[in-house]
Amino acid sequence: MQAGKPILYSYFRSSCSWRVRIALALKGIDYETVPINLIKDGGQQFSKDFQALNPMKQVPALKIDGITIHQSLAIIEYLEETRPTPRLLPQDPKKRASVRMISDLIAGGIQPLQNLSVLKQVGEEFQLTWAQNAIISGFNALEQILQSTAGTYCVGDEVTMADLCLVPQVANAERFKVDCTPYPTISSINKRLLVLEAFQVTHPCRQPDTPTELRA
Repeated sequence: MQAGKPILYSYFRSSCSWRVRIALALKGIDYETVPINLIKDGGQQFSKDFQALNPMKQVPALKIDGITIHQSLAIIEYLEETRPTPRLLPQDPKKRASVRMISDLIAGGIQPLQNLSVLKQVGEEFQLTWAQNAIISGFNALEQILQSTAGTYCVGDEVTMADLCLVPQVANAERFKVDCTPYPTISSINKRLLVLEAFQVTHPCRQPDTPTELRA
């Protein structure tokens, strides 16, 4: 592997970036952050320099081991394969499938529907309702699934990739004023995860590019 500190291109509020930050923290990987402001200057992700790095014009992107990887779950899987401790995918194939199912449900079935690029297309007047409906629809399914897979966390009693997806999505739900009372399993798992150091140090309120008024 190529020497040198990994570089994470991130936005403090990006839930996809937060997933990767948690994985890096859990695995004890020291890295540099290059903030990409998704709003300033019309969106720094649209700059020529960043497009050359990630043609999809999205965060996160991770430079590591001489390569650049886009898409949060692909990044987490690469970290898992190259730096397997602590494990974020269970050894048991059935549990591993559950972790990937939950991760894909959130990363593919909820988050993209309430993402900034989609909300811009919806129009400002309808953005809140659109985001709420997308999250509620996904959480209705997720709550039911977690009731059969959860232990302390999303799948059993060890932190997995599914948990890395859950916490940022609950934060999105709170930001869009979704009532999480109907989702006790989601809420209780989220509460247990938020006390863990890796989830605290990577929180959007504690990033290099977090605005002063949002820092904690």
